[in-house]
Amino acid sequence: MLPVCAGFPRIATMNTLYQPGIFESVPAVARYVLFSLTEQGANAQAIKDALGRLSPLANGSDVVMGMGPSLVAALGVEVPGLHELAEMSGHGVKVPSTPGTLWCWVRGDDLGDLLHLTRKVQKALAPAFAIRHVVDAFRHALGESGHGHDLTGYEDGTENPVGEAAEEAAFVHGQGEGLDGSSFVAVQQWVHDLDAFEKLADDERDHHIGRRLADNEEIDDSPTSAHVKRTAQESFDPPAFMLRRSMPWMMSMQAGLMFVAFGRSLYAFETQMRRMAGQEDGVVDAIFGISKPVNGACFWCPPMRDGKLDLRQVGL
Repeated sequence: MLPVCAGFPRIATMNTLYQPGIFESVPAVARYVLFSLTEQGANAQAIKDALGRLSPLANGSDVVMGMGPSLVAALGVEVPGLHELAEMSGHGVKVPSTPGTLWCWVRGDDLGDLLHLTRKVQKALAPAFAIRHVVDAFRHALGESGHGHDLTGYEDGTENPVGEAAEEAAFVHGQGEGLDGSSFVAVQQWVHDLDAFEKLADDERDHHIGRRLADNEEIDDSPTSAHVKRTAQESFDPPAFMLRRSMPWMMSMQAGLMFVAFGRSLYAFETQMRRMAGQEDGVVDAIFGISKPVNGACFWCPPMRDGKLDLRQVGL
């Protein structure tokens, strides 16, 4: 677990600065809504007007908002550390990069309510922005630990840091007003091959993940390709801690995981992804044998100020 660094702000200080939905547990249901700019959004003022209308809805809890590198560039400003994800290919796998403009994580307990809230967000952003892609997700098999499970049955989020260590991992600090409390998020949609997974024997499944399904205990002698070993956050230099907020998704009979990870920078995600894809040592994460990413983008989630999005860094 990530140690608390000396001088890091206490929770009582930080919780007024970040979008609270990032720190809260995953909700019962959620929508991942991706927007793109339209022709009407071709100038900075139209974008600013739309973001101004969005601000009352994007309270950081019901709606967590993130801005892509292209949107920040369209405003003629800069967010230090924000850049598009690199596509990775080779070793028999491909990790795509599909840049996004504006991303909203719409959260709640009822999908009907989320539809209505999504429509309000859509109308607030029009005509400068239009919806490009929507994925509906849900929490699956909530356990006593407070974590949900992936559709393979394995607990998701076991290695998440907690408390102040989670804040240390997930949020920018020490960079000044307009940046402190912000977060970088990586979002990938993974499609599971559940037929391939179901063909595996129980011990093969466990060794793909690196944990036993029966008790969630890590398997010491699992292969180097086991997912847990590929992504052990403390095994990187420097350590690559991030706050996962992933949720399963399904559409008709296709299903998988919306992988969502928040960090004080993109370092932890990019470092872990390179190792998973075999870019570091040629060993590919076994997870690619039962799932694959079909898209991937990153966004900057602005901090909060007086209960509203703090958009000073982007000139609002």
